Amino acid sequence: MTSDSPHVSKPLSVVLAGGGTAGHVSPLLAIADAIKEKRPEAAILAVGTPSGLETRLVPAAGYELATIDRVPFPRKPGLDLLRLPGRLAGAIKQAGRILDDAQADVLVGVGGYVCTPMYLAARRRGTPIVIHEANMKAGLANRVGARFSRHVAVAFAGTRLRGARHVGMPMRRAISGLDRASIGPAAKASLGFNPDRPALIVTGGSSGALSINRAVVSALPALAAAGIQTLHITGTGKAVLDNDGGLLAADGYRQVEYVDGMENVYAAADILLARAGAATVSEVAAVGVPAVFVPLPIGNGEQALNAAALVEAGGALMVDDKEFTPEWLKDELIPLVLDRGRLDDMARRSEALGIRNADQRMADLVLEAVSA
Repeated sequence: MTSDSPHVSKPLSVVLAGGGTAGHVSPLLAIADAIKEKRPEAAILAVGTPSGLETRLVPAAGYELATIDRVPFPRKPGLDLLRLPGRLAGAIKQAGRILDDAQADVLVGVGGYVCTPMYLAARRRGTPIVIHEANMKAGLANRVGARFSRHVAVAFAGTRLRGARHVGMPMRRAISGLDRASIGPAAKASLGFNPDRPALIVTGGSSGALSINRAVVSALPALAAAGIQTLHITGTGKAVLDNDGGLLAADGYRQVEYVDGMENVYAAADILLARAGAATVSEVAAVGVPAVFVPLPIGNGEQALNAAALVEAGGALMVDDKEFTPEWLKDELIPLVLDRGRLDDMARRSEALGIRNADQRMADLVLEAVSA
C-alpha cells in the first residue's frame, strides 16, 4: 500500500466456539448479542458440532453456524484412544480453515468438545483467544485453552482457572433484565396459576430428572393439602403417566414437557425446585428466585459445586439426590413454600449474589483482547 492510499479496515470478525448443550449455547449467544450491540458492524460466526443443540439454536438466533467433527477424549485405554491423535489432527485442520475463511480477529470459546481443536488452531495462527468457563469445575477444553490466553473469564468466583476474572454467566436479556415483582402476576396467569396460592415450579432441565419427578408425584397429595399449586416441567419425552397410561392429573398439579421462555418461570415461581446446572444457578441468583437444588448425582460433582456459594449465602437450599424423597418434600419443602418471610429473605440474599451484566463484561473482554 502506498503512503497516499486510503486505509480501509475490515469489520471486526469474531468466531465463537462451543456447543453440545444449552449450557454452552446460551452464553455463547448472549455474548454474540452483546458484541453486536457494542460493534454492530462485527461479523459473527459460531462453531459447533453437527449433532448438538447449536444446530437449531444458533440459526434461530440469526447467526451463521459452521461445524467441525466431534472429538471426545476417551477416559479408558482402547481403540478410541489410539485413534485420538488422527481425529484431533483432522478437527484442528477443519478449525484452521474456519478461522482462515472468517479472517478471524479473535476466537471466543465457551467450552465443549469443539473448543480444544479451535483453541489449538487459533494458537498456531496467533489469533487472540478469549475463554468463558460456565462451571465451578472447569472443563478440559477450557483448561487447555487457558494456557494460551490472557483473557479468561468465569461464571463463579471460586472456579480455579489460570488467570481467570470473575464476570458471571452471560444470559438472555429477557432473563437478566427481569423484574419479578412487576411481571409476576401476569407470568403466573400465563402459566395457569391462581395468583392467591403459593406456586412451586419443578424442572429437571431440558433432559428431565426422573428421581425428582418420582418424588414430586408421590408428594402431590401433601402439596395439594397445603394449598400449594405445582407446575411440573418434566423434560421432553419424560411425561409422567398414571396407572392407566394417561397424563397424570391431580389437584393443583399441571405438567408440561417444556416451557418456552424461562423468564416466565422465574417470575411466576414462589420457589423453584431444580437441578444445579451452571446456567440455572446463575439465572436464579441474577433475578432473585428462592430455590431448592437437587444436584445431578452422576458426573464429577460439578452441580453441587455450582450451587455451593448461593446455598452458603442463604439464597437456596441443597439436598442430595438420594435424600430427596417424598418425606423430605413434606417435612422441609412444604413449610418453606408456606413461609413468605423466609422466601423473601432468600430472594434478597440470592439477588445480592447475582450478576446481570456478564454478557456486556464478556463483550468488553473480547474487544480488549482484539486491541491488546
